[in-house]
Amino acid sequence: MNCEYIYSSDMAIRQEYLGNKGLIIFLALLSAFVPLSTDLYLPALPTMTKYFQTQDYLTNLTLILFFVFFSIGTLIWGPLSDKYGRRPVLLVGLIGYIVASFLCSTALNVYQLIFFRILQATGGSVASALATAIVKDVYEGRKRESILALVQSMVVICPAVAPVIGALLLKITSWRGVFVTQALLGIVTFVGALAFQETLEARSNGSIMQTIGRLGVVLKNPGFTFLLIIFSMLSITSMAFISASSYIYQDVFMLSSQVYSYYFAFNAAGMLAGPLIYLKLSARFKRFSIINACFITIVLSGIFIYALGNTGPQAFAIMLLPATIAASCTRPPSTFFMLEQQKEDAGSASSLMSSFATVMGSAGMVIVSFVPGNLVKLVGAVNIVFGMICGLMWLAATKGPVLNKLRNM
Repeated sequence: MNCEYIYSSDMAIRQEYLGNKGLIIFLALLSAFVPLSTDLYLPALPTMTKYFQTQDYLTNLTLILFFVFFSIGTLIWGPLSDKYGRRPVLLVGLIGYIVASFLCSTALNVYQLIFFRILQATGGSVASALATAIVKDVYEGRKRESILALVQSMVVICPAVAPVIGALLLKITSWRGVFVTQALLGIVTFVGALAFQETLEARSNGSIMQTIGRLGVVLKNPGFTFLLIIFSMLSITSMAFISASSYIYQDVFMLSSQVYSYYFAFNAAGMLAGPLIYLKLSARFKRFSIINACFITIVLSGIFIYALGNTGPQAFAIMLLPATIAASCTRPPSTFFMLEQQKEDAGSASSLMSSFATVMGSAGMVIVSFVPGNLVKLVGAVNIVFGMICGLMWLAATKGPVLNKLRNM
């Protein structure tokens, strides 16, 4: 399959309207579409279940199917952006997200809500698909890694703030108002996309099918694919907790939605700290060693959760925090490693990274939604099992000829 690239030497990467700081904020907004589209309405899940007089698993499908179609959408938007440019593709997807968010607020039953969430996921996936691609367009080397860490730190502010805002919204409006808020956030991001100037210098001139087919070309790169599988699986641990969090704190520990949001914010603060801690550690230690320590921390944290997490909400939150920080700490170096493996097809590579992480996250939600048993122990077991699997796969991959050089980075 041939798909040539056309280079434009006069492409304006400098952001005349956004500026450097504005571009970073815009990238953070794009990267935050998953938490903004999920965490903001997490406190409303039990309320929505009662409102629609339905089962928990049907309400959870509004989360699970969102992630499934989000992952599918990223596989389309990324390659299309390699052909048509980042800006026009962003504008189209964001319009779809805004319309779908308003539709979610009008749902008459849980099945309509599930369908509208699928539409919302399809449109919103454009943001996640293109955020990393834009970073690769604009930044290189250590600067790229620093921007990735900074953007990812800003992104996790959203999970910290979103449930608190969601709980406050539920005091002044219904769950429908939460989706209206998501639509308004989409409009703000759309305005940013209007001000955004194109960053893609090399465009694919093949057909649409050839362009989408570049996903297969990227996957044939063993170094990229090995890392993609390993670090995408970590999403299982984080999304298992996110999916179960409202039920753990509100149903198991009998806390109010407002108090639940504070505990969720505490955990999200660990997500915020992870990339910042990584920047500090990377000045003294190799990336390889930091990632090893993170996998060990996730497993140990899971053991403590499984053994002692049921003693109370404070104990559960404190024992989960190290795993949260460790998983978040791996994001900047893992993204950097994957981008270094793939010199072209940034849109396709970004799509695959977002899609695989979303699919694995959906698997984590499925586990806590359909596997019977104590939710606290289940979250602990997920951290133990997948922390060990990812850690062992990482060590095996970096001992092979393809990724052996990572051991010295």
